[in-house]
Amino acid sequence: MQPFEYASPKTLKEALALLGASWADAAVLAGGTDLLGLMKDGVAAPKRVVNIKEIAELKGIAATPKGLRIGALATVDEMLTSPALRAFPALTEAARGVSSAQIRNMGTLGGDLCQRPRCWYFRAGFGLIPTHAGKNLVTEGDSRYHAILGGGPAQFVSASSFGPALVALNAKVLVASSAGTREVEAAKFFVAPLNNDARETALLPNEIVTGVLIPTASGVKNATYEVRQKDALDWPLATASVALTMKGSTVASAKIVLGHVGPTPYTAEAAAQSLAGKAITAETAAAAGKAAVGPAKPLKDNAYKVQIAAVAVKRALLAAAGVKS
Repeated sequence: MQPFEYASPKTLKEALALLGASWADAAVLAGGTDLLGLMKDGVAAPKRVVNIKEIAELKGIAATPKGLRIGALATVDEMLTSPALRAFPALTEAARGVSSAQIRNMGTLGGDLCQRPRCWYFRAGFGLIPTHAGKNLVTEGDSRYHAILGGGPAQFVSASSFGPALVALNAKVLVASSAGTREVEAAKFFVAPLNNDARETALLPNEIVTGVLIPTASGVKNATYEVRQKDALDWPLATASVALTMKGSTVASAKIVLGHVGPTPYTAEAAAQSLAGKAITAETAAAAGKAAVGPAKPLKDNAYKVQIAAVAVKRALLAAAGVKS
């Protein structure tokens, strides 16, 4: 690990003043469940680490006139136990998928949104679009856990547990810098980089995620369904988060978002449109699942993801609508 400065500000204003113009200048430390590993592996080497754990204004889960605000320092465990989140099972189910008690207690919402890709080539130092000796390491190597949607050139999968649910719920990511604040739609917060100099979120080096805002949407039925290789701590193979606005027993509008199948959460618009005016049944949910993965282009080792992503959509829809499969 390279030497670095360490700062522990008590206010957001102080923290923002400690950031720099480039990612090499400073890194933000929240739960530390991702950053410390990156630094130990030599993938990240910031000149300064800014600990934000003591900043009270980044904590808490509370209703506001605009909707439900979840602070960036809210832990996975707090999200699981908060009564305010009972209306958003899409989020709480995603939180429940984080099976490690240690990660639940230390990992934060902001950290989850900003964590770097889990691609083993990226973690080995080959970059977001890994090549070696003129070869694409993903297409030429082991691609079991890589993207089936998104079109490239980035072929890692977004590691965020909460990203798909937040996109489905039309949430906004709250961001601050010394120049002011801004709100970024969750769907636009995640970015598919075009080269190794880019990043996988819309966050800038001098900015901090302060929280998320979920708009009030009374009566919206929502759910998340994850497919995992094992129950122990691991990332899902594929997930689906859905949000349904119903008109009686039929769907007025739907949002279907796939996770862990592309470099960003993937919004399946055609699948959502196919449900308009229909009741949620095993048949319509299965058809939506097939439509959601219609554009998929699996790599040589991950064609299995197409089927499990389709099943995840089906089961998320049935769960949201309260229909037994």
